[in-house]
Amino acid sequence: MANRTDPLAKSIRGTNPQNLVEKIVRTKIYQNTYWKEQCFGLTAETLVDKAMELDHIGGTYGGNRKPTPFMCLVMKMLQIQPEKDIVVEFIKNEDYKYVRILGAFYLRLAGTDSDIYLYLEPLYNDYRKLRMKKPDGQFLLTHVDEFIDELLTKDYSCDIAMPRIKKSPEVLNSKEILCVLLWFLMDYRGRSPVRDRDRRRDSHRYRDRRDRDRGRRRSRSRSRSRSKDRKDREGDRKRHGRSPSPRRHGDEDNDHPDPEIAEANKLRAKLGMKPLKL
Repeated sequence: MANRTDPLAKSIRGTNPQNLVEKIVRTKIYQNTYWKEQCFGLTAETLVDKAMELDHIGGTYGGNRKPTPFMCLVMKMLQIQPEKDIVVEFIKNEDYKYVRILGAFYLRLAGTDSDIYLYLEPLYNDYRKLRMKKPDGQFLLTHVDEFIDELLTKDYSCDIAMPRIKKSPEVLNSKEILCVLLWFLMDYRGRSPVRDRDRRRDSHRYRDRRDRDRGRRRSRSRSRSRSKDRKDREGDRKRHGRSPSPRRHGDEDNDHPDPEIAEANKLRAKLGMKPLKL
């Protein structure tokens, strides 16, 4: 009873949603302890709490091919078939990367071609690290953009065969998928790159203007301090200036208009002789 699909769930690609997972993997999930204890009675609202506890992704591992909690939650989403709006909120969640990956994986299995490209291609710009459990039980380091590329280009991911979808150029002919660019530029990050560019440009202009004003204020203050110091030095000279030293006797005789006689008078003055008077 706990493994049956919700009666209100719609068929996906002409079959029961749970049949998108191979029977052998489905059986392993139904027998798993995590499925029986943690996934029983989950709804679209309470499944978020379990998704926030994820710390790695992966398919099955070990000798007995034990499924990971990530795979059990994917199976639970196929069983209850949450609304599209809830899945989109999973994908747009930027705080919990494993919640985003869970929503992207489910949309790749159950979504239409246009929805898959519409909501998964923008995730190529998410470069956060992910822990993936390999079939041997060891962990492998990967990234969100690498995992999204695997979902869109590979036939298998996490031991599940991906439904065939059209190539991206063929789907891009529809008007709906052309909203990818608008959604990514305006809504994905909640801001406009054009506005961010203008805001950065304005901030640079403001910073340059502020630096120029600051340089002008510094130059004014320096010129004012220099003029003030100059005035203070001149005032000190006037207050403490020395009176001109009196001329020694005989200096007036040394100032002869004839330079040769003046030089001779200086020499005679040093020797203690009288100056020449011609």
